[in-house]
Amino acid sequence: MKKFSYYLSALLAGLLFSALTFAQSRVIQGTVTDENSHPLSFVSVNIKGTNKGVVTDKNGVFSLEVAPNATLIVRAVGFLTKEVGTGTGHSLTITLAESASDLNEVVVTALGVKKEKRNLTFSSQEVKSDEILRAREPNIVNTLTGKVSGVQITNSSGMPGSSARIVIRGITSLTGENQALIVMDGVPINNDETDNPNDGGPGSNRLSDIDPGIIESINVLKGAAATALYGSAGARGVVLITTKRGGDNRKPTVMLTSGLSFENAYFPDRQMTYAQGTNGIYYDGETASTKTSTSWGPRMDTLKVNGAKVPFHNQFKEFFRTGVSTNNTVSVEGGNASSSYYLSYSYFNQQGTIPATDYTRHSLFAKYTTKIYEKLTGTFQITYSSVKNHRMPEGYGLENPLWTVYAAPVSYNLKPYLNDDGTQRLYRYSRNNPYWVLDNVLNTTIVNRYLPVLTFVYAPTDWLSVTERMGADMYGDQLQYHVNMNDITYTTGLIQSKHSTFRQFNHDFIVQLKKQFTSKVNTSLLLGNNVYSNYSDYMQAIGKGLAKAGYYNMASASSVTYTESQAMVRKIGFYAQGELDYNRTVILNLNGRYDGSSVLSASNRYYPYGSAAAAFIFSEVIPEKVKKTINFGKVRASYAIVGNDNVSAYTTTTPYYQATIYGDVSSNLTFPYNGQNGFLISSKLGNANLKNELQKELEFGLEMKFLNNRLGFETSWFDRKMSDGLVGGIALPNSTGYASTTINSARMETKGLEVLLNVTPVRTKDFSWDVTMTYTKMNSKVQEIGAGLDQTSIGSTWAIVGQPWGVLKGTKYARTSDGQLRINASGLPYSDDNSNILGNTTPDWLGSITNQFHYKQFGLSFYFDTRQGGQLQNSDDGYNLYYGVSKITEDRADRVVQGISDATGQANTVSVTAQKYYQQVSGITEAVIQDASYIKLRNVSLSYNIGQKALRSLPFKNASIVLTGRNLWIHKSSSFTGADPEANSWGNGNSSVGLYSFTAPTSRSYDCTIKLTF
Repeated sequence: MKKFSYYLSALLAGLLFSALTFAQSRVIQGTVTDENSHPLSFVSVNIKGTNKGVVTDKNGVFSLEVAPNATLIVRAVGFLTKEVGTGTGHSLTITLAESASDLNEVVVTALGVKKEKRNLTFSSQEVKSDEILRAREPNIVNTLTGKVSGVQITNSSGMPGSSARIVIRGITSLTGENQALIVMDGVPINNDETDNPNDGGPGSNRLSDIDPGIIESINVLKGAAATALYGSAGARGVVLITTKRGGDNRKPTVMLTSGLSFENAYFPDRQMTYAQGTNGIYYDGETASTKTSTSWGPRMDTLKVNGAKVPFHNQFKEFFRTGVSTNNTVSVEGGNASSSYYLSYSYFNQQGTIPATDYTRHSLFAKYTTKIYEKLTGTFQITYSSVKNHRMPEGYGLENPLWTVYAAPVSYNLKPYLNDDGTQRLYRYSRNNPYWVLDNVLNTTIVNRYLPVLTFVYAPTDWLSVTERMGADMYGDQLQYHVNMNDITYTTGLIQSKHSTFRQFNHDFIVQLKKQFTSKVNTSLLLGNNVYSNYSDYMQAIGKGLAKAGYYNMASASSVTYTESQAMVRKIGFYAQGELDYNRTVILNLNGRYDGSSVLSASNRYYPYGSAAAAFIFSEVIPEKVKKTINFGKVRASYAIVGNDNVSAYTTTTPYYQATIYGDVSSNLTFPYNGQNGFLISSKLGNANLKNELQKELEFGLEMKFLNNRLGFETSWFDRKMSDGLVGGIALPNSTGYASTTINSARMETKGLEVLLNVTPVRTKDFSWDVTMTYTKMNSKVQEIGAGLDQTSIGSTWAIVGQPWGVLKGTKYARTSDGQLRINASGLPYSDDNSNILGNTTPDWLGSITNQFHYKQFGLSFYFDTRQGGQLQNSDDGYNLYYGVSKITEDRADRVVQGISDATGQANTVSVTAQKYYQQVSGITEAVIQDASYIKLRNVSLSYNIGQKALRSLPFKNASIVLTGRNLWIHKSSSFTGADPEANSWGNGNSSVGLYSFTAPTSRSYDCTIKLTF
């Protein structure tokens, strides 16, 4: 009985204690805001020591039952975690401070979804607006040079408006598109290269239409796991551009920016010691008997004619000019509690270092975001640009003025360019005078482009949102190219007129669900559908035989031929993404997509793929003492399978085309002829069984931060295997009646290592020093081509089984079995006449280092980037060796070439002149394969923000001045004789990689920009 009474008393006491506790529990209403009193949604509010918690709604409000003296843990992405006591009241206002650490940084990922950077399970790297603007590059692609590990950017030329190539994690397709997908505010936009001049050289990549000043940030998604949601084009990596927006509850702010730049060209190496002539004899090039092509004459410092010294002409300095660029922008932003706006207009004008070349861009951007009603938000934006570009041909074409400028004798005055009878004044036959070209040859393009985007977000609850996004990319492109009468190639003149239209439409419907089941378990689910289509057409007319010199109207041409083309591509996709976050320590992510593409065969049109990724944030479980040193640590792993429909429209069919009978460049016979039309079926056989390429990628990553986040690094290793690769140009037997076709057969593997290192050596109240370094190393190997082939041509390079992609091939010096040169009876080395492997265009590694210093109101930054390894074919040098212009030809002593004589079988003893030697080797490809390595001082920027005291008497809120230098120093390999090895002379396609041929040179530029805020 006594024992029973004891248990009964204990039970009653427990019930009484519970009742009292229950009576003291209460429900509190709270609001979470930032330091500007703006409400914060999706903030996690948990009771410390329990599993109870809630998430704030879109107004920052939460409701939670708490016990007396409870402590709340409040967490939000981008803000410092805060612990708050509940006290005794029934309401609570909590203010969170923004985190200075990038551990809580929010980044934009696939489909525009924002995520906390610490929780990412894949590799990505973000570049902020200030870094983009600091580059002072008119082309957005070039602003990323050296900034992101795993990314290689190559500029095609120094011509205004020239294209740039961006490749992420190396080559993904043997012959298909390898450049990254560009996405702006969630909508894919076109970045094709267009407007390549008729007679050679690169065009413009269409991303150059976009003003860099409207960009808030660029996030580069590198691996397949990061880009799987983007469908086929995402297999090549994705560049996510986020544009600027106005601020909530912000008074109107006006910003004026004005910049002025001066540009001076880098010149290739050449000899300037010897005059025009041959075998040491001077020719003045004025009469028919003296129009030699070469500069194998006497020394200029000893050359006199009729007792007078022959004037020296530096052809580079006489031809090129100082380029001048201006960039002016005005923007307005602001907003109230329910809406925000941002407007921007910019005018950019670049006068090239080559006379008659320029690039002009007008850009208008507007974005308006408003709360249509309580649960529905809409964003309306439009980007408009108008671009006009005047360009000269580049490359091998005789209409390229650089061909003659680079090789002209220093003893010859190219001016005036006309003889008394009105014909061209030439120092040699079959080459235009470059000054005549400036006045009589020109490529003019005009592009008008519109990019509208409508986005609606409906959020009926704090855990559900529905997004509908519609975007378009539409532009019209007009090109006119003219060559006047008396041109060397087109003696009667030529007009080319081309009108192109491009329309691209994209629609996404996305449902997002977020649920916090306990204080430790957060989940999210994304479901969506994508519909995409693009349509392109062009009509081109080429007229020959002008009725009147200088009259560039198609009606004046004596013969006109037309070409017309249309293409439409459609895609549809369904995608899903699920993510689980356990205790902010373990993150699991699954992606899946099911795509359909109109460019593939009907039986293979639909294909699934997906990815699985995980991250473990081990810094959450290490002892507190260790956390003082290791602030953050994460390991991640992912595996993805991605499909890629990497062929152009109608590759599954065999079309007819208007027939042409080819002669030389000026006498092609094109139908219709004498009123009769003619068509031929294409020699390229369509393949009705084409399917998607497949990319399988395994990736591991490690991210760590130390010493109060002053030292941090990210590193990723990946192994990507491509199979069923689409290969065009596969040769067919003549018996089929066709020359080539496209098949699914290639296999290639790429392994790579990417490293990003951030260090802050010094951080005080007034001074800081930040260092960022990147390192990229990739190794690729072609494993199979198919159709029994062990190699296939990719324009100027080759894909060869067992070799990295981008092999350079050509003739080698003939050698004996032990490697010595074989010498003919004349005492000269010669070619083996075979096609040999001579090098590879792929660099061994890429790297960069950026330093940023801030002292009070001053800022200084500079960065170097480097490419080490890889070769190119310098066609200029082959030409210049023959004509005695190459720098190496300054050594004009007779020589005995070391090697084994074919005539005697012994060491060669026959002496030859320098002219005979260099003219002999100029035709051997091995002699012009050069190292493409470089180190560049890419950018130096000095800024000063004018203090508030100085602005008190002025109508400005802020004012700053920035001085910038670009490409101030280039260190190149001693074997490279051009101006800058970072060039693709024929554009940004696969076929242009590794070819250097009479390209407009890179410029060193100096810029001053003033920014005023009202």
